[in-house]
Amino acid sequence: MANSLQEQLLRAGLVDEKKLRQARQGNKQDKKQKAPKGARNSQQTSEAELARRQQAERSRELNRQREVEAARKAREAQLRQIIEANRLPRREADVTYHFEHDGKVRRIHVTRDQQARLGLGQLGIVTLAGGYELLPLEAIEKVRERDPAAVILIDATDDKSQTPDADDPYAAYQVPDDLMW
Repeated sequence: MANSLQEQLLRAGLVDEKKLRQARQGNKQDKKQKAPKGARNSQQTSEAELARRQQAERSRELNRQREVEAARKAREAQLRQIIEANRLPRREADVTYHFEHDGKVRRIHVTRDQQARLGLGQLGIVTLAGGYELLPLEAIEKVRERDPAAVILIDATDDKSQTPDADDPYAAYQVPDDLMW
């Protein structure tokens, strides 16, 4: 309807073509001034910058989590490699060796020589994929550096543990090392 009023004013001779064009251009300029381009851009820029910062923070957090996961997997691979490379064969195992793990008595089949070496602290037991393996003391130390929870048993008897306490009522009753149960 704005055009029809403009046309009517033009026909009536109250305005000429030049003033009509100026009025149209003025309306466009008024619309631009109501929403200034710089203000709108600065607001959009600040929102875009905030979104960019948030995205960068999320990316950093995801990268950190990936690095932690990669380090964990690398440590597990190293453990598996150390254990598999150093585990002692138990093909001819004829003795059942009992030990405690997670509050339960577990057992592993060993040879007589391995049983004696376990008692002397020259061998240790580690867990691998839900099972148990025998390792020499050097390999046990490597495993302990990477994951102390993987080492189940090292029977290193100290001289201090051999001497009974003065208060021990069972000091006179020594338990033999080769006791089978």
